[in-house]
Amino acid sequence: MLGFYTEVHTQTIAPAPRLVVCITIDQLRTDYLETFSPLYGSDGLKRLMTEGTVFTNGACPFTPVDRASAIASLHTGTVPYYHGITSSEWLDKQTLRPQNCVRDQKLGFSPQFLLTSTLSDELKMATNGVAKAFAFAPTPDAAILSAGHAADGAAWITDGKWVTTTYYRPLNQWLNGFTRLFQPTSDVNQNITDAALKCIEQAGIGNDDKADLLNLTYEAGLQMESYVALDRQITRLLNGIEHRIPHQRVLFVITGTTCREEEEESAQERFRIPTGTFYINRTANLLNMYLGAIFGTARYVEFCHQNQLYFNHQLLRQKNINLSEISSRSQEFLLQITGIRNVYTPSQLQAGSNPLLEKVRNGFNIEKSGDLLIDIAPGWKLVNEETQEKSTSRSGYIPFPIIIYGADTKAERIQTPVTIDRIAPAIARTIRIRAPNGCMAEPLFLSK
Repeated sequence: MLGFYTEVHTQTIAPAPRLVVCITIDQLRTDYLETFSPLYGSDGLKRLMTEGTVFTNGACPFTPVDRASAIASLHTGTVPYYHGITSSEWLDKQTLRPQNCVRDQKLGFSPQFLLTSTLSDELKMATNGVAKAFAFAPTPDAAILSAGHAADGAAWITDGKWVTTTYYRPLNQWLNGFTRLFQPTSDVNQNITDAALKCIEQAGIGNDDKADLLNLTYEAGLQMESYVALDRQITRLLNGIEHRIPHQRVLFVITGTTCREEEEESAQERFRIPTGTFYINRTANLLNMYLGAIFGTARYVEFCHQNQLYFNHQLLRQKNINLSEISSRSQEFLLQITGIRNVYTPSQLQAGSNPLLEKVRNGFNIEKSGDLLIDIAPGWKLVNEETQEKSTSRSGYIPFPIIIYGADTKAERIQTPVTIDRIAPAIARTIRIRAPNGCMAEPLFLSK
């Protein structure tokens, strides 16, 4: 019996980190990160890769993915189906105009469309507002979606100036002074590092035993030079933070978002990769002609946005047309068009249990998504001639790394595919707070 009590007595619980630094690197790719590693110094990206726990096959559990939806999922621990951020913008069904994901008519910018809590929110509630949480990013969507609803503040760069929003009240005096006094340089990543180090130095972040949260967004780019420059800023950040806070009391979580293949179109043509062009606005016109032959001439498809078509619901009610019937007939017609691989309806996505539909369903939101979601063939270009939007379809994902470093994390390399919604519950467990309220994923790593 004495031995039992002795064993229990000697077990200790490691203290929670005083600071969690969430670093999201837009367009970060595992293959590029590894390819350019001989060019890095020893204290930046190379240190993270050799001394941290590295998950090499990170992905998002939904489709389509962009920066806004990925960052929202990272900090909420759930998918657009629940948190509501399906992309950087969507079609407002009331006004039939594009709605930016963080644009607020009253305040300029706010997280009003983010429907679940974030890590910052849960941290604030758990500490009765004592813990500090800040977010810095090159763009308003990245800053605000990572800050959530309850952070001390978020700042981003617009027209060569640091900008914030009056949504976060009371207005943090340090952040207010910082945005007025500090002028950004032309190097976006340098500005993020500067802001982070100033925040730690002057805003009292990481000073006590209550965990604080610092959310940063960097840009990786698609060139070797951008990764080398990124490495210099990560080196500055790591050294600057560890100079003030002990290594074992800081947890760094680094991940990517998604890669936008800006040069893919010309590369496909150069190397004769099978491709084609799918015109979403022409398809909407064709569908209206087809439906007109059945239900009478009218504009049934009222608007198209990205890969989605929106019906005129008022017209359907006036003509007493059943939504499921017109959706079914539209599916049958659209599937005959070259370049279309599949067509989904909201009822199909919500009722279906097919695992193949899960990623599409996760990226769908009933309040923001269209009545028909068109999946075009891999390699094809999606073009809207009316809005000049262009994108290229890709079924296979480009993996990005998820790196956990600091707070006595062991060096390990893990090839098993993992998704970013598992990061928030893991951080929550590590700093001993509740996971965000929409989170249902298993933690990616466990606290000690």
